[in-house]
Amino acid sequence: MSGQSITDRITAAQHSVTGSAVTKAACKATTHEVMGPKKKHLDYLIQCTNEMNVNIPQMADTLFERATNSSWVVVFKALITTHHLMMYGNERFIQYLASRNTLFNLNNFLDKSAMQGYDMSTFIRRYSRYLNEKALSYRLMAVDFTKMKRGTDGVMRTMNTEKLLKTLPLIQNQLDALLDFDANPNELTNGVINAAFMLLFKDSIRLFAAYNEGIINLLEKYFDMKKNQCKEALDIYKKFLARMTKLSEFLKTAEQVGIDQGDIPDLTQAPSSLLEALEQHLASLEGKKTKEFSAANRATTLSNAVSTLSNTGMSLSKVDEREKQAALEEEQARLQALKAKCDAIPSGFLMQEQRHKEIPMQPQSATASTTVSPSSTSGKSISTTAAVDLFSVPTPATSTNSAPNLSNDIFNMQPAFVPTVQSTPAISTSVSNAWGDVFNSFPEPSPATSTKIEHFPEILSPQKDLLLFLKLFLPMIPFLDMLLNQSHR
Repeated sequence: MSGQSITDRITAAQHSVTGSAVTKAACKATTHEVMGPKKKHLDYLIQCTNEMNVNIPQMADTLFERATNSSWVVVFKALITTHHLMMYGNERFIQYLASRNTLFNLNNFLDKSAMQGYDMSTFIRRYSRYLNEKALSYRLMAVDFTKMKRGTDGVMRTMNTEKLLKTLPLIQNQLDALLDFDANPNELTNGVINAAFMLLFKDSIRLFAAYNEGIINLLEKYFDMKKNQCKEALDIYKKFLARMTKLSEFLKTAEQVGIDQGDIPDLTQAPSSLLEALEQHLASLEGKKTKEFSAANRATTLSNAVSTLSNTGMSLSKVDEREKQAALEEEQARLQALKAKCDAIPSGFLMQEQRHKEIPMQPQSATASTTVSPSSTSGKSISTTAAVDLFSVPTPATSTNSAPNLSNDIFNMQPAFVPTVQSTPAISTSVSNAWGDVFNSFPEPSPATSTKIEHFPEILSPQKDLLLFLKLFLPMIPFLDMLLNQSHR
């Protein structure tokens, strides 16, 4: 399956008619094409999340609706688009997702239309669970772990013991859901699943960086904790070691599918002697007889472990900084290309475009029957003479002897304009009314039947006066000739 389907085009056309650009972009990002969502559509949706007049619930509901499609391609791309907006969009988007009771209910999703649908449906179910877990973590902690401040003064390094023991299990659950995607290099066979894997890879780096800093803070506080807290902290640290091993396997897969070696961090585990020291400290608190570590030996072991984990954190931060730098360079290149395109446009064209924008903003004088419109004259100037309102009702004539004033605009619209003249009545052949009846047969013009044209501006040149004279009196020549013939009889 390749290319947009007829359904995709009809759906986009429907939203074009309704005028919903956001919904149209969401539909175009989730077409039936077996490729990742196009960058231009994702960038537009990201920009929309930063606009205050954009309806975020409507945007999210559109993606949820697309996720109910029967095609694995559309559903997978709806999940990818949602994940992309959670990562790079305004925080309002993930806040709305966290406020919902349910997000993606795809635990039983299965596309039976093709053999590939069976394989991809498995990853869709796993991917949806991760996005649900990501939104749940934000609901519980009101923070996105992949975006929190890191470093020695970061959120996880400065967190107190009670909150730290509650936060680290949430990070563990989210990391577990991410690593459960569990895709082998042989299964990353199309652009859709590759796009999802890249987003998961970026999330894994940032999420584990926060996880790593939380563990460093936990180890620094461990020997000052109470017995119950030490027991809980020790369990968290053991799970941390297991997840570090799983993450290493995940990063090996990323390296095999073509991700640059420089974008993959070095994960170094703490020395095994640290785990032994932690277990012996807990045993001593519980009253068990174990081999005691000296204070100096314990401090050295802890210092080495913290140093090792700090190096891992620095490696993770370098990867993140490299990605940010690449994004900045891409944006800079885009701005340079836009600037070059603008420089290639002639200045006269830009001035004309600006002039077209300013013309509708000029105030117009409102009158009873005319409006002011510019008309070009022979001197290349703009004449704002009153234009004819063809739909106005002419006012009754006050004088039947006034000459009509015709505008050149009328002649431009009607080159063969001939004013309406009352039809010539039948002329009697009797001698008694040869003169008087002929002239009496023309009644006096009344205001209701007058053919006088009102509301025309003054004629601008003598040539136009001559043209007006010819147009008005040439039709009368046959009638005048008839009168002359009767007078000679």
